[in-house]
Amino acid sequence: MKQLHHLFISILLTLLLLGAAQAFAEELVVYSARNEQLIKPLFDTYASETGTEITFITDKAGPLLQRLKAEGKNTRADLLITVDAGNLWHAAQEGILQPVDSKTLQANIPAHLRAPDNQWFGLSMRARTIVYSTVRVNPDELTTYEALGTPKWQKRLLLRTSKKVYNQSLVAMLIAEHGEAKAEEIVQSWVDNLAAEPFSSDTKVMEAILAGQGDIGIVNTYYFGRLLKKNPDLELALFWPNQANTGVHVNVSGAGITRYAKHPQAAVKFLEWLSSEKAQNLFADTNMEYPVNQNVESHPTVADWGEFKPSKQNLASAGELQISAIRLMDRAGYR
Repeated sequence: MKQLHHLFISILLTLLLLGAAQAFAEELVVYSARNEQLIKPLFDTYASETGTEITFITDKAGPLLQRLKAEGKNTRADLLITVDAGNLWHAAQEGILQPVDSKTLQANIPAHLRAPDNQWFGLSMRARTIVYSTVRVNPDELTTYEALGTPKWQKRLLLRTSKKVYNQSLVAMLIAEHGEAKAEEIVQSWVDNLAAEPFSSDTKVMEAILAGQGDIGIVNTYYFGRLLKKNPDLELALFWPNQANTGVHVNVSGAGITRYAKHPQAAVKFLEWLSSEKAQNLFADTNMEYPVNQNVESHPTVADWGEFKPSKQNLASAGELQISAIRLMDRAGYR
């Protein structure tokens, strides 16, 4: 009888300890505008290493921002992950995010790839650069973004639609660098040189170059990487413009902690882990992007594209000047 009593007490204590462990186990809810196949491996790795339970919801950036605004204090989301600094800036402006005071994040992520007030942080970097036909273009002919509007490239340039945030951010950064009047001249010169109406995606821009509809375009580097993976003999190459002055336009996918996060400390830990060397390899390699942590090497395929000097203009400008950029592109007839 005494043995049964001891066994009962032992089982009861075990159950109580398990219950306590569960009660104190960290959990996180993430709203993500990144595709599930790109982020789930990160969540799984972190959960395996730390025991933190991660629940995530994926959608496009716009609907997620609206959802967070509508939910307000009742939101379950602890973190927002999305693409493009313009989207991250808007989230901060809408009061959806909160500042994070973390020496780890400040050490791992360069200042121009995070918000000046530390409400959002870039986690992977992509360059929006020039792509060209290796059959019809000598790279020695290429120099800068601005020069794509010169007579040499008349009826040879292809672009993605201005409706995509990536191009809005590119033009916003041109405004930051040159002022609005000069930026409008540049965009107008691009429109004058178009060989076809703007395309719906970067991939279609490259496919059109391969089909001979044009000779050069502007794309995000990871789209080039995806196409190269499908066809290693791709007759396209990347060119790094503006190396003598402002550098290549870069952007980020990134994250911020929501204003009404229920688990802010756990969210900071996860964000810091995402900036770590281990996570940066996973984060960047999966999507053929560049790590933001400068101690981390790029994926060999990405490294093969060559080194370049990036623009150090703070990416907050991509959001601050987005409305001006959209109006400018409309005036220039860039659709």
